[in-house]
Formats: sequence, structure tokens, C-alpha cells
Amino acid sequence: MPNTARKEEFYTAEEYYVVTSGSEQLTELIGGRIVALASPTIQHNRIAQNLLVEMKLFIRKNKGKCEAFTAPTDVKLNEENIIIPDVFVACNPENFSKQHYIGAPDFVAEVVSTNRSDDFYRKLVLYQENGVREYWIIDPKNEKVLVYFFEDNPFPEIYDFHTPIPVRIWENRFSATIAEMY
Repeated sequence: MPNTARKEEFYTAEEYYVVTSGSEQLTELIGGRIVALASPTIQHNRIAQNLLVEMKLFIRKNKGKCEAFTAPTDVKLNEENIIIPDVFVACNPENFSKQHYIGAPDFVAEVVSTNRSDDFYRKLVLYQENGVREYWIIDPKNEKVLVYFFEDNPFPEIYDFHTPIPVRIWENRFSATIAEMY
């Protein structure tokens, strides 16, 4: 993170981009605070990238309007929250700027790594409050995936890594088996 960052102060999205420009450190803006991200593990990257590839193939095969992305693509949820999901699917092409996606993606998957509370709590609340339709928390340590489909239920469905998991935003026409991805 650049030395110009003000500790314990809050930033707007515009200030965040000024303060972090030119920095090699991946960061997010959560609740107006700049949060540094740790480098992902190989297992983390394998899962995220393979899920991305499978989703892109599904979209292309079905001539879908959605697009799938992986980190480090920014998502500007609002003026206080800019996040970098591990994988996200966005179905509103008008929300793309040259640099990032603006608004809530339809689907987000986070692969749990070092800071477990971010994915299980902070980002869960952030995604739910900002309109993400479907959120997967992929937990390699316990080989479980918590799937939230906020339109139907605030509670997750829990899958193991060997069970095909349907993607609800696509009416279950696509499923992913995480054990095949790492």
C-alpha cells in the first residue's frame, strides 16, 4: 500500500483510486477503509481460474449476455466499497466502465484463504446488502461450499467438493464440481 494512505481514515471510491494508483499491492475499499489483500495460494488460484473457465464456456455455448471475470478485476459496489472478487459473473453490460464493474454482480465466488472472517462475514453482509444475487464461499480447508441465493433464502445451502453445485442465476442449467477444479 502506498505511504500516502491515511490510517484509520475513511476514503471515497474516488480518493481510493488516487491513493492506490501506481501501487503493486492489491487492495480493496471496504466500508471506506483500505484493506490489503494477501497473495492467493496455488490451490486458491486453481479453483478460481477453473471455475472461471467453466463459466465462460457455459456462457459462450449458450450465447449468454453475462460475462465472467476473475481477480484482480475491481467491482465498485458503491462509493465506500470496491472489492476484488475471486470470480464474478455480471449480466448487465451497461455497468462496465473501462476500469471496473459498477454495481452488484449477479454471482460472486470467494475462495477462502488466510482471512476467513472476510469471506464468511464481512463480504457476505456486503454482497447481500448491495444486491448480489448468488454468493458462493468455497472453503478448501473443510472441502465445503456455502451457497447463498439471496432472492430465495438468507441461509446457505451447503455442498461438499464432490457434489455438483447448480448455479441458480442460470436456473440450474450449469453446475460445478469443485473437486474437479484443483
